Amino acid sequence: MPKFTLEDKLVVAISSRALFDFEEENRVFETGDLSQYEALQRSRLETSAKPGVAFGLIRKLLALNAHEQRVEVVILSRSDPISGLRAFHSCREHGLAIERGVFTRGRSPFAYLKPLRASLFLSANPDDVRAALAAGFPAARVLPETPRAASRYADEIRIAFDGDAVLFSDEAERVFQSDGLRAFVGHEIDKRNLPLPGGPLKPLLEALNKLQRIADDNESPSPMHIRTALVTARSAPAHERAIRTLMAWDIEIDEAMFLGGLDKGEFLREFEPDFFFDDQIRHCESARVVTATGHVLSGIANAS
Repeated sequence: MPKFTLEDKLVVAISSRALFDFEEENRVFETGDLSQYEALQRSRLETSAKPGVAFGLIRKLLALNAHEQRVEVVILSRSDPISGLRAFHSCREHGLAIERGVFTRGRSPFAYLKPLRASLFLSANPDDVRAALAAGFPAARVLPETPRAASRYADEIRIAFDGDAVLFSDEAERVFQSDGLRAFVGHEIDKRNLPLPGGPLKPLLEALNKLQRIADDNESPSPMHIRTALVTARSAPAHERAIRTLMAWDIEIDEAMFLGGLDKGEFLREFEPDFFFDDQIRHCESARVVTATGHVLSGIANAS
């Protein structure tokens, strides 16, 4: 058997609760009675779980493997190994080609992101997400809300990103928080030709860009196209530094929305992303009624 490697793949590590609707089981888990939780999962080993928050995104990402395996999805869970049987059973029932998993029975699993070379970690556990971000891995806390499928775009993976503290560092956001809007705008005008440092999800956007370029160059057309969007509270003239930063990184983005404080939810409703990432919980709360949403627990907005 040839040696399997993750070197050239986009690896998504996802908790079982982010992939499937295990909210009822999680309420038992959070009581601290691990034996009761495990007994509940054992009683449901043959019962397929319903799709969870990130299910739609994962299903579409796996569709990129139609001609060549470019995406690897690994379940990374605090559940015990026997409860993991139910997660794998649910994958089979829903037709998800997921073969690998790590189950840590109550302990934080984030340390396994390193050998997995994860490009993204999705979990409903905020402590695991913070630890992953602190270790330098793109990560977000999924908000447990029933996701809506992007019905008009079955052949596209649509992902939307906030800018500051998500794709970019929180350098400019710190100026805004400390000195206000006028200082922020002046800071960004003065530094418009200086690329912003990368934020926690820059590696994910880079990986998505690489996947799309490979698909575009491939003689066999991919059944799935990747479309990305920047959805930011920035507005002109502070927009320029954001665009020039992406240019300096040689990263292409398909749509950019500079909303200047307008509610993001209405614009996301039109874009219909399979997933949206933002560092500010108020924007996440606005987005979660529209689409699956991940709270990126980084930057000054999450310092406390």
